[in-house]
Amino acid sequence: MGGEFSIIATAILLMFILDPFGNVPLLLSILKNVDELKKRQIILRESIIGLAILLLFFFFGDLFLNIFHLETSSVTIAGGIIFFIISLKMIFPGEKGNAVLFGDSEPFIVPIAIPSIAGPAALATLLVMTRTYRENFWELFAALILAWAISTAILYLSPFLYKILKEKGLSALEKLMGMLLLMLSVQMFIDGIRSMNY
Repeated sequence: MGGEFSIIATAILLMFILDPFGNVPLLLSILKNVDELKKRQIILRESIIGLAILLLFFFFGDLFLNIFHLETSSVTIAGGIIFFIISLKMIFPGEKGNAVLFGDSEPFIVPIAIPSIAGPAALATLLVMTRTYRENFWELFAALILAWAISTAILYLSPFLYKILKEKGLSALEKLMGMLLLMLSVQMFIDGIRSMNY
């Protein structure tokens, strides 16, 4: 995470946190009884609601951190720990995976917009990043929009992706994303420790 800010690298990191590939099986389970057109409408609607929640934390997250007088180094270290935990869950999802309970009715906000898109991990990540990259605010905004757009496209194409990759393929892809996130989390933790020495 050190060095010059990169919109592409940050967007990829944010996409790892949004975890669209991990959400594909859950999304298909929730919408299994919905026709194709309606399914795509629901995915777009929920994605837009999720983006609105993410942007709320993006623009007002730094205000929240200022209230509690949190230093950048402590926030960076905390972010590294959060990413580390998320990556372990992606690599070792457990017996039931990352699924949440849902009813038979058409989903609205829960569980697609929250917590699948704008979950605790994504919101905590934005709190960390808005403090860590204060000088790159609009670049970070662009990275968030890019990550959200890619994640939405993946969710929108979820029926097609599932046919190609199947459950094992999606699981392998999610674990690969988890491994990359694990390395990024360690780097972020190191950057936080280094910044405390200056």
